Amino acid sequence: MLQRLFRLTENGTTVRTELVAGLTTFLTMSYIIFVQPAVLSGVMFGRPTGMDFGAITTATCVAAALASAIMGLYARYPIAQAPGMGENFFFVFTAIPAAAAAGAAVPWATALGAVFVSGVLFLLLSLVGAREAVMNSISPSMKSAIAAGIGLFIAFIGLQNAGLVLKDPGTAVKLNPNFGSPDLVVFFVGLLTAAGLHARRVRGSILWGILAAGLVATVFKLLLPHLGDAVTSSPVVAQSALATRFQLADHIVAAPPSLEPTFLKMDVRGALTLAMAPYVTIFLFMVFFDTVGTLVGVAQQAGLMQDDRLPRARQAFLSDATATVAGACLGTSTVTSYIESATGVEQGGRTGLTAVTVAGLFLAALFFSPVIEMLGGYAPITAPALVLVGAMMLRNAAQIAWQDFTELLPSFLVLVGIPLTFSIADGLALGFISYPLVKVLGGRARDVRPASWIVAGLLVLYFLMARSAAAG
Repeated sequence: MLQRLFRLTENGTTVRTELVAGLTTFLTMSYIIFVQPAVLSGVMFGRPTGMDFGAITTATCVAAALASAIMGLYARYPIAQAPGMGENFFFVFTAIPAAAAAGAAVPWATALGAVFVSGVLFLLLSLVGAREAVMNSISPSMKSAIAAGIGLFIAFIGLQNAGLVLKDPGTAVKLNPNFGSPDLVVFFVGLLTAAGLHARRVRGSILWGILAAGLVATVFKLLLPHLGDAVTSSPVVAQSALATRFQLADHIVAAPPSLEPTFLKMDVRGALTLAMAPYVTIFLFMVFFDTVGTLVGVAQQAGLMQDDRLPRARQAFLSDATATVAGACLGTSTVTSYIESATGVEQGGRTGLTAVTVAGLFLAALFFSPVIEMLGGYAPITAPALVLVGAMMLRNAAQIAWQDFTELLPSFLVLVGIPLTFSIADGLALGFISYPLVKVLGGRARDVRPASWIVAGLLVLYFLMARSAAAG
């Protein structure tokens, strides 16, 4: 049956090869199980969003399993899916505050509604074949700048969560010189472990980094209470969040947390407002271009491209769009294709059986929720994952057309605007608004697609309304 369903022989692979490839892909992307609940709940930042940690954990695993299964069975590609890094930060730092500013009763529910609407729009675009028009509306340089800028932002937050970068009233931020702090020891162990393993191309390097950091945190948690009053009263221990925020799990295996706190809680009506329109648009662009880049990149690596075209592209886009809609219903941010799928391809994965294997492993992970909450609830453990993912996303900056000033300036504004304004939306706005204007002033008006003017206009209108509301 597997042979007939996935055409294994035709694709030059076997069941064993596909299973190993699926395990490899899962190991490289499983960090999202720990990171996603910590991000969406606000636990990672000490700023609760109102979303339930356990429900997000279940939503993350179920959404990843459902999405990967759809991709594997319908599109038959060895590409796994899960809630995307970048989109989750946009959700927390931009969409939720925007919903709150617009007067939403439950801001996170309105933000989920925006994700749902963007998924429906993506689904419609896939059904009517309008993918190319949307894909061409933003220049390659701007696409690369968005990914790189979000990478810088994620890495910056990771450094802050670790306690390595501190707020300072005189210089905005400064380096924490207290490298003996338990928080920083945990962070550096995780970062260096993951970085060293990644450099050696060890599968699951980020996951191993998280586990190494968790082991050190556990040792500290067990030993610190027995170090004596002279030590526990020292500034090193007093300044650590480990004693108060890191709690050991009572057990390893447990029934999955309930989905009820987030299931079908998205506020679609609240998302269908003028105030939320720019954020729906940005969610749409982010998931669309994430999908395009991942599909093309992984398919090219696997040798699945035919005459520079992607077979079954429509099915792949429909799989991704359906996953985002389902994810919003379950209670998690945008679900997208993962570039980490390339690691499974390197292990020989060529068919949808690889993605189906990943789906099964995400479901199995549901029963380890106590460990997930223990590791995800203490920021220095997950901070190394943010720094490494951010560093890898920054590689996209190499694709910016630096020699073309009409592309350089808007891309640069996005690249630096996102981390420096501490807002993905504000950074994108700087680039999206300036892009058509710089093109026109530079005598390149023909390069501007209609969608670019529409997005720029929506962002200008939004900021004018926001400023008017603030003044009132």
